[in-house]
Amino acid sequence: MTQTAPTFKTPLVTVMAVYKFALLPDAAAIVPALENFCRANEIFGTLILAHEGINGTVAGRPEAIDALKNFLLTGKIFAGRLAGAEIKYSTASTMPFLRLKVRLKPEIVTLRAPEANPAQSVGTYVEPENWNALIERNDIVLVDTRNDYEVGLGTFSRALDPATKNFTEFKDYVATHLDPKRDKKVAMFCTGGIRCEKASSYLLSKGFEEVFHLKGGILKYLETVPAKHSRWQGECFVFDERVAVGHGLVEGDATLCRACRHPLTAADRADPAYQQDICCPYCADQPQKHAAAAERHRQIELAHARGLEHMGDASHNAAKARKLAKQQRAEANRARARGKVG
Repeated sequence: MTQTAPTFKTPLVTVMAVYKFALLPDAAAIVPALENFCRANEIFGTLILAHEGINGTVAGRPEAIDALKNFLLTGKIFAGRLAGAEIKYSTASTMPFLRLKVRLKPEIVTLRAPEANPAQSVGTYVEPENWNALIERNDIVLVDTRNDYEVGLGTFSRALDPATKNFTEFKDYVATHLDPKRDKKVAMFCTGGIRCEKASSYLLSKGFEEVFHLKGGILKYLETVPAKHSRWQGECFVFDERVAVGHGLVEGDATLCRACRHPLTAADRADPAYQQDICCPYCADQPQKHAAAAERHRQIELAHARGLEHMGDASHNAAKARKLAKQQRAEANRARARGKVG
């Protein structure tokens, strides 16, 4: 059943990221009820259920998201099993998701390592306000557990980049670059904390002595730690149409390539290989993607010329609106900077 994302009258949309490792042997039976609840409350985004728990990011009216939180934490269907779930809120000026997806999967974050079981063993949580002191220690090996395109937008200073294309490759990185006999203390971080829970459990299963991870992930750090005290450099990639956020979880400057979906910085968009809505430096050598993007753009333009609505208009218009808003914010920031200089 397709449901079109509404245009809310409220000036802000509440975005909720949630995860919890918990025993949910009845996950398959829960999926329909959870999907029906979200549809009835006009909530959009993605929720993943597995026997090991729940993970996802959704958005909707503030009152709808509050109702969903109560449904998950205190509702009869979950019977308290999600109590203590990691939940983070942010806002968006427009709905950042085009549809709702509630899916049943083997894992809520895919590592394909049965020995990694956060419900039984997990690393030491480090609160955001204590993170700077930890990562500045000389005896700490700091590892970014995210994928290469995420690291490219921003990371913590002196963090190691595993250069992975997907999380399942993290096991290979550990095997070739980390040694439990040498790397006695490892600190890890990820976007919201979920990957680190599984990664820390995996490292402990491989004999690493002490493993730390940032509680609530980068998003909680950016929300909690003032910019003037921050060790974060750049923006944090998020998996929705906001593309990236910065300190205070404000929407960042990054955009998405409509051909390959790679996040793009201002420098990427200034590259000669960049063509708006067609290609970018990261897919410059993949003409098949350019052709598909160009044809999609052509179909949208033809539909407009005929006075028709194209099926891609919703995402196309949302992307254009976000790009314009980011350009306006950048211009306002430059104007403020000129005023201070003058």
